Amino acid sequence: MPLAADRSRADRLVPAILLAGYVAVFIWGAIGPYDRATWWAENIPIVVVVATLVVLYLRGVRFSPLAYALMAVLPYWHTVGGHYTFERVPFDWFSRAFGFERNMYDRIGHFSVGFYAFGILEYLLDRRAMSRRLACLFALFAIAFVAMSYELIEWGYAAYGGNAEAGANFLGSQGDVWDAQKDMLMDTLGAAAAVLLYLAVRSRPGDGPRRPTRRGTGDR
Repeated sequence: MPLAADRSRADRLVPAILLAGYVAVFIWGAIGPYDRATWWAENIPIVVVVATLVVLYLRGVRFSPLAYALMAVLPYWHTVGGHYTFERVPFDWFSRAFGFERNMYDRIGHFSVGFYAFGILEYLLDRRAMSRRLACLFALFAIAFVAMSYELIEWGYAAYGGNAEAGANFLGSQGDVWDAQKDMLMDTLGAAAAVLLYLAVRSRPGDGPRRPTRRGTGDR
């Protein structure tokens, strides 16, 4: 009983704390960004993602604390990138440590996109929507599709957005002609890592779905 109470408390507190943290980072990032047009372009998609998670939560579609923690990485990371632009985030220490010639902040951000595969898997399997194998493939392909779609959005904004500097900042290729392909690879690798993590934690006794969704309420 105490374990169930602790789990229920975590189910409520973790998403609330993560949302409050995101709001704080958003407010910080909105104050004096490097380029306001880039800030808007970078933040609008993330605000939509966060708002969607909030609406789903209010409608009873809720994820585990681990899923929310993983899905929070992208909004936090991306919001900081929108403040500085991804190329200018003070991340040189990482590049020096691993011998990279470019700022790799955006690559890690793309890797974190894949973490949403964990939530997708959790949703599908907790509701027994499909087999585990098919759900794993669906989560991988869903992230790969999002990755491709976002690269098209970046291309469209950079080519037709009207502000050359903001377009270049939003694209963030840093002179790499294979930037889009590498970004999509990082998204997919992040999804693969999230799938493997899900299979690892959910294969342990007691780590399965907490309880099935009740028809008509959406409670987990």
